[in-house]
Amino acid sequence: MWRRVLPHPWLSLILMLMWLMLVQSVAPGHWLLGAALGWAIGRLADRWLVLGAFRLARPDLILRLSGQVLIDIVKANLEVAVMVLGRTARLRPAFIVVPLDVEHELATTALISIVSLSPGTLCAELSDDRRALLVHVLDLEEEAALVALIKSRYETPLKEIFQCLPS
Repeated sequence: MWRRVLPHPWLSLILMLMWLMLVQSVAPGHWLLGAALGWAIGRLADRWLVLGAFRLARPDLILRLSGQVLIDIVKANLEVAVMVLGRTARLRPAFIVVPLDVEHELATTALISIVSLSPGTLCAELSDDRRALLVHVLDLEEEAALVALIKSRYETPLKEIFQCLPS
């Protein structure tokens, strides 16, 4: 019965959290709207959404990763504000390639969303073979360090969260 009312509870929860991050507000109205959007999109997507075979191996990591992403977004907002309000001539925009180890489509989508939600970075392209992301960075200090940060801070937990089952 619950599956008919809420066919994809994790998807609905993730969509609600993403809504709260997008609007950058935790007002009760946004919680309600985020929950309604998460529920409605989950219900509508049930007909064509193919999540593939996977199990959510570490649901506790979702909360930890969400907290880390939220903290990183706040920090990045402050850093970008300082950069933009300061001398923009010092900015070093660049494109970098981040090789991917995640194989599940939802994990890849989550990684792209996380990187793009962070001010100062934007995923510009996913390679045709889905093994690399092209990321635009507003101010690049060291490419290898940023690639390592993205992989360790976001990709590694996503690989643990989305443990894929053999087909």
